Amino acid sequence: MFRGFATISFYADDLAAARDWYSELFGQEAYYAFPVAPAAPAYVEFRVGDDGDEIGFIDRRYAPPGASNAAGGAVMHWHVDDLAGTFEKLLSMGAKEYAPITAHGDSDFATAAVVDPFGNVLGIMHNPHYLEIQAARQAR
Repeated sequence: MFRGFATISFYADDLAAARDWYSELFGQEAYYAFPVAPAAPAYVEFRVGDDGDEIGFIDRRYAPPGASNAAGGAVMHWHVDDLAGTFEKLLSMGAKEYAPITAHGDSDFATAAVVDPFGNVLGIMHNPHYLEIQAARQAR
């Protein structure tokens, strides 16, 4: 049975640059790197958000054989409180628009996505359901 999101992994040709870019975006340093210094890491990981969700970055040399470098495929969307502000911040940091801010129906659901400077699709969304779940947890 699926129990919840555990880790999403992105690839980067320049792992140090990806680590630094996401450190700036998240406002925190990666909490884990392998191997540990002084060797250049092959993997770095952050824990972000209300649940400490993991986002990892792998040196592209370790991608599975035949893995595409093209942006595309499934998009993992992260809830953000300020969709427009976060989208603009990502663009100002050098990300490229992949999907514009798009409202879904007449609800408060809206999504957008960018391609980070390392070729990965990063989805963001405002999701009222996410906020309801968080409020229910806090009410316990």
